[in-house]
Amino acid sequence: MMANLLLPEIQVGACTTHACGKAIGLIGVLLICFVVVSAQAMPDELPGDPQARVIDGFVNSTVFGLGQSIRITGTVKEGAIAFGGDVIVEGSVEGDVASIGGSVIQREGSRIGGDVIVLGGIYHHGKSAPGRDPKSVTIMYAGYEDQLRQVMREPFGVLRPQLSAVFFGTRLLAVLVWFIISLALTAVMPNTVSRAVSRLQLSSLRVALIGFVGSVVVTLGVFVSLLILPTVFGAVISIMALLLIVVATLFGRVVISLATGRLLQRHFFPRLQSESVTLLLGVTFWAALASLPYVWPLVVAGLLVTSLGLALTARYRMGWKKPASAEA
Repeated sequence: MMANLLLPEIQVGACTTHACGKAIGLIGVLLICFVVVSAQAMPDELPGDPQARVIDGFVNSTVFGLGQSIRITGTVKEGAIAFGGDVIVEGSVEGDVASIGGSVIQREGSRIGGDVIVLGGIYHHGKSAPGRDPKSVTIMYAGYEDQLRQVMREPFGVLRPQLSAVFFGTRLLAVLVWFIISLALTAVMPNTVSRAVSRLQLSSLRVALIGFVGSVVVTLGVFVSLLILPTVFGAVISIMALLLIVVATLFGRVVISLATGRLLQRHFFPRLQSESVTLLLGVTFWAALASLPYVWPLVVAGLLVTSLGLALTARYRMGWKKPASAEA
């Protein structure tokens, strides 16, 4: 009797399991169909820029695209490079292909004999293996494509930054970072920073001149070492020069900010006695000055040259006092 009572439950359970299997199978079929449709919807080839300049026939030189894309349907003997656009290769390029602020798109059946260099985009060659020289290399940095494209197409747009939330956010972040660096450096080496501030106040023109000469010497030295010396020695000298510039920038920017803050405090806030607020005034002043349209490259260059001069004269033991006639 109990067996008869349990039999319908067993049959119902079997039917339920069978229905679940059908449902799972149906869901799997739908997923497969969705994947197939999605795969068919994805194009095998990027369309590229429809307004690209077409290069057909035979070109016995390098092809350039300044602020626009180029589409190569013929044969280019030397190479192709686009600034702020794509390089679409449908024919043959014997040399290198490069794009700054764009992508390199190689169609099926085309050929690139040299290297492929992409900054700010991608190198797309479809599903099949591209016609490339086995000895050639591919260098790609896929980042900031829109920014690089905008800079390449409108170079002078860098001189007039756009007022936006990102712009003000980066400036506030710069003020905060430089303020923290200034506080740390003045706490670690207060005497060195104070002497550098006094040296800058007494003879800022001499410091800037020494920094300018030092920057010229460092730049020429790096280029000459890379051209004449072996690669290892040239790389070491370049790294040392880069470290010198970084250290000089950190040290000099702190000194300039402190000197500027003291100057502003003396003229506009005579009752202010806080050294931290004085530093903040100087840092904010130079951050705001370095954000002005068309002026900021000169400001940055002046800060760099003066900072290098301060770093090069940090151990200078000669007198920096003004002459008696100037003081009188």
